[in-house]
Amino acid sequence: FLDNEAELAGVLGHEIGHVTARHAAQQYTRSVGGTIGLAALSIFVPAARPLGDLASTGLGVLFLKYGRGDELQADGLGAKYESAGGWDPEGVPEMLSTLGRLDEAAGEKKGVPNWLSTHPDPLSRVKQIQPQVQQIKAAAPGAEYKRDRDQLLERVDGLVYGDSPEQGIARGSTFFHPPLKFRVDFPMNWEIQNSPSEVVAKAPNAEIYMLLELVEQPRGRTMQDVAANQMRMAGFRLLQGDRTTIDGLEAFVGVYQGQIQGLGSVTMRAAHIAYERNVFMLAGFAAPNVFQRADGALATGIRSFKRLTPAEAENIRPNRIDRYVVRGGDTWQSIADRSGGVVKPATLAVMNHAEPNSQPQPGARIKIVVGG
Repeated sequence: FLDNEAELAGVLGHEIGHVTARHAAQQYTRSVGGTIGLAALSIFVPAARPLGDLASTGLGVLFLKYGRGDELQADGLGAKYESAGGWDPEGVPEMLSTLGRLDEAAGEKKGVPNWLSTHPDPLSRVKQIQPQVQQIKAAAPGAEYKRDRDQLLERVDGLVYGDSPEQGIARGSTFFHPPLKFRVDFPMNWEIQNSPSEVVAKAPNAEIYMLLELVEQPRGRTMQDVAANQMRMAGFRLLQGDRTTIDGLEAFVGVYQGQIQGLGSVTMRAAHIAYERNVFMLAGFAAPNVFQRADGALATGIRSFKRLTPAEAENIRPNRIDRYVVRGGDTWQSIADRSGGVVKPATLAVMNHAEPNSQPQPGARIKIVVGG
């Protein structure tokens, strides 16, 4: 989604700014001694972890959210660092604008709870960083800063776009994991967010979620025992449950009551599924007053867990970035359709530093995404 190497330098400078200003260390220090908030996220980490002590481990840093002051300071340091290396400090506000356009292209804020957001309010920070950028440029009149758009386009050509097969791939509403040889069909039009430790899917315009994770070092002789141990450590109480099979695999499906940070009290339907030497947890949850009407779709999603044959797993390929020269009459819609519809037209526009409701200029060299 970056348009030139100055924006890339801005991203790197911003993250280095967090390190040099010790923002993560400060957040981590403030979290120790108050584990209630992080403990509510216990269900989203592998069961082998000491769930109640999440905040006392290095993993706790993964769930920390930088404050507004930290982000603004990192923006300023990023502009300073990249200009010192000869890159245009305008790269910082430009990459912040791109982050803001991504939300606009999605039509709403990212489809995950607030606790999965790490860089809040990018558009509100654009105006605040501009005076610092101007000060940097005023201090070095006549300086020739690098931007290097052509070099960036050349280097990203052929890169994997989105998920890698090694960590699973989302195709529409379906999630495939070739190495582990399974698939899950989430409800239609749900947004899927994949990370190395779990997959979270969210219903459009509703606080209804599904979660998939690999249970590490499951404790128990049966799936019922494994489920009881994990859910109890996560602070969830079993309301009802049954041993069953899903795609011929041993499973335990239960309905639970518990708390999740940012959502409060939730009701959850969760399946613990034994597949080869692994145990997977596939769950759906919502507030108690919403769960009943959502449970049908959640149960169907849970029952969609299916094994992949070696041949099916081998045929799953990642999406990749390609270069394209805009022709007369092209629109973002037509380009998106011609490249397989892998990304929405508005997202394609944002990838090329354009507003979601704009149109491409003939002769422009742009990035597109080609389906695997």
